[in-house]
Amino acid sequence: MRRNRVALAVAMAFPLALTAQAQTLPSSAASATDAPVKALGVVTITSGQPTSLPTQIPTTMEGVTREQIEQSVNATDSEDALKYFPSLLVRKRYVGDYNHAVLSSRASGTGNSARSAVYADGILLSNYLGNGVGGLSFPPRWGLVTPEEIERVDVMYGPFSAAYPGNSVGAVVDYVTRMPTQFEAHAKAGYVSQPFELYNTHATYRAWQTSASVGNKSGDWSWWLNFNHTDSHGQPLTFATRLLSTGVTGSAGVAVTGAVLDKDKSGNPWYILGTGTEYHTVQDHVKLKLAHELTPTVRATYTLGLWQNTSEGRPVSYLRDAAGQPVTGGVVNINGQSFAALTGGDFALTHESLMHAMHGLSVKSHAQGVFDWEVAASLYDYGRDSKRQNAAANTLPGAATGGAGTLADGSGTGWATLALKGIWRPEGVKGAHIVDFGYQQDHYKLRYLTSAIAGNWTTDAPGALASNVQGHTQLQSLYAQDAWALAPKWKTVLGARAEQWTASDGLTAFSAASALNFPTRRERFISPKAALSYQWAPGTVLKAATGRAVRMPTVGELYGATSSTNSQYINDPALRPEKSWTTELSAEKDLGNALLRLTFFSENVRDSLYSQTTFDPLANKNISRVQNVGRIQTQGIEAAFNGVDVFKKGLDLNASVTYADSVIKANAGFVNVAGDTLGKQQPNIPKWRATALASYRFNERWTASLGARYSGRQYRTLDNSDTNGFTYQGVSPYFTTDVRVRWQVSKQLTAAFGIDNLNNDRYWNFHPYPQRSYSAELKFDL
Repeated sequence: MRRNRVALAVAMAFPLALTAQAQTLPSSAASATDAPVKALGVVTITSGQPTSLPTQIPTTMEGVTREQIEQSVNATDSEDALKYFPSLLVRKRYVGDYNHAVLSSRASGTGNSARSAVYADGILLSNYLGNGVGGLSFPPRWGLVTPEEIERVDVMYGPFSAAYPGNSVGAVVDYVTRMPTQFEAHAKAGYVSQPFELYNTHATYRAWQTSASVGNKSGDWSWWLNFNHTDSHGQPLTFATRLLSTGVTGSAGVAVTGAVLDKDKSGNPWYILGTGTEYHTVQDHVKLKLAHELTPTVRATYTLGLWQNTSEGRPVSYLRDAAGQPVTGGVVNINGQSFAALTGGDFALTHESLMHAMHGLSVKSHAQGVFDWEVAASLYDYGRDSKRQNAAANTLPGAATGGAGTLADGSGTGWATLALKGIWRPEGVKGAHIVDFGYQQDHYKLRYLTSAIAGNWTTDAPGALASNVQGHTQLQSLYAQDAWALAPKWKTVLGARAEQWTASDGLTAFSAASALNFPTRRERFISPKAALSYQWAPGTVLKAATGRAVRMPTVGELYGATSSTNSQYINDPALRPEKSWTTELSAEKDLGNALLRLTFFSENVRDSLYSQTTFDPLANKNISRVQNVGRIQTQGIEAAFNGVDVFKKGLDLNASVTYADSVIKANAGFVNVAGDTLGKQQPNIPKWRATALASYRFNERWTASLGARYSGRQYRTLDNSDTNGFTYQGVSPYFTTDVRVRWQVSKQLTAAFGIDNLNNDRYWNFHPYPQRSYSAELKFDL
């Protein structure tokens, strides 16, 4: 988004360096006290609310402020704030998507959630218990931040700071949430309606949201409370299918109508028999933030976040017998061909109940003298995490009221982080060197027990063991980086990160007799970083950055073998860490009221960690398998424009275009035959993508925005055999437009109306994305 508009609007506890960016904000979004000081590809701002992103790194950063989100983005979830960032995409399928909303970036696709780092006020939200989805799901915990909390969002592209682990190779996202300076209270109500037409589904799906927040500052204490309730019914996401080639000519089975003939992702004809997963999710979020000024230069902050979710997944059969009744089980006959019996895996029912808690505690100094320090710790706990599902042999309609099934319990899973940080300014605040250094320890614990239920899957206690996976990983790190103004027009940042990774207590069991215990693994790595900026002209900055990143295997990839009625995940305890070198070269031109940036980026990855999901028609399951891919090379170029009062006063414009050529260069593995992945495109990385957002302020009361997003053709499989993207399990190109109109009714009351996917593009990323959706909201600010 408009990077300097972000820089000017931010509130920071001490000077922060962002990328070269110098725009002038309207008076409503910035004050004279926030005026930037720009030099050597860095903007330094002094103000009130800090970001967790590192200081003094001359590399690509983007951001968006609360005011920009409210004016121009239809934001129902926190990840919507990233909608128009260059090269970023969140695979959000419906309002409140809690298990598949993975962040992708320049060279990391929507199957690689462990290749980005998402934080809220420096507290880790990324879920490094696993990678992507398949068996279990590991997107960032977006639900622990609501749109109403956001003060701004900052994004750093690439692994160029030694302060972050190798997961930062794609991008680092930091949500900075509100902390009041005086009493304030807010309330908001929102509604979304999505008419949906696909195959034989013709329905409207709706979501309701309400939120309230209150906070104050009194003396040395400040506090903030936020409540949010979401009730969302999403469109169908999965579909029961039968390949036409598997049919047997004859009269066997129940003759049915209603099946829809389509083609699968490889172009093979198949029948769509009905929908599989249609979520109705009810979520509640509570956030408490406390801050105390221990001294004029030392602040303690505590954050508590609670998130609960009750969700039901429901199927709908398209098939009807001669009497017009739904058919959900047994052998079926379609147009004179019989097909394998329908099972509980085709039309699965799920009940999920989750209660997660997040704690964060930090004590931080901001003296701005020779030395500042911070001690920070966080804990994320799966207090309750259960999923009930009917068994394959337990079909509808009987499965709706009971029968056999499974109970998957992930309670006790979670992670904990500890960070000790320091900033040394050997020559004072305006010295030639600023040194960041620290120690970090991150610990991840996976506990996932699946039990069979013989009686009533909806209510009964767990029975016999179906599967049990456990394990721990730990990352201990030391880092240091020195920002050195080596000459009047030159600045460099040199750093390194030393890491020790340990995987232990791995267990995979599908019965008491089949338990496998895995030995402890321990490995060490060093990742150097370097960045350089040159003030080529008063309004032009040239920058270069390079860095090594080591992305460690997650505990889920190592030990998390799972199997359910309709899916299976195959782990690999011998996975090698993923090692990459990333480089970017940028030129940034200050145009006065706008900033133009051109960035060349390159990434070379060895032993890339990849999870692939394929449908096995014989097992009638989605099978996911994790593996190392020998080498993937990505080269690309990104252009971004951010302007205020472009062409006329009140018109703000930001746009980006990205080209990326991401190719598999070496791979000992294969999909069908040896070598069938060599020279193929990396999955989920389109060659072309673009964003644009125009926002216009008619007057003090009315604003309107028009946004657009484009993504070109891409593949989901390593051998690029999925040539048909416009189907279930395919990945399609898309072009969508969004509009939003906001009316400041009074000083306290604001109303907004928006339409996402205005042109009603029907596009896919394994699942169908939302079609045209209408949103309305009413907000009260005291």
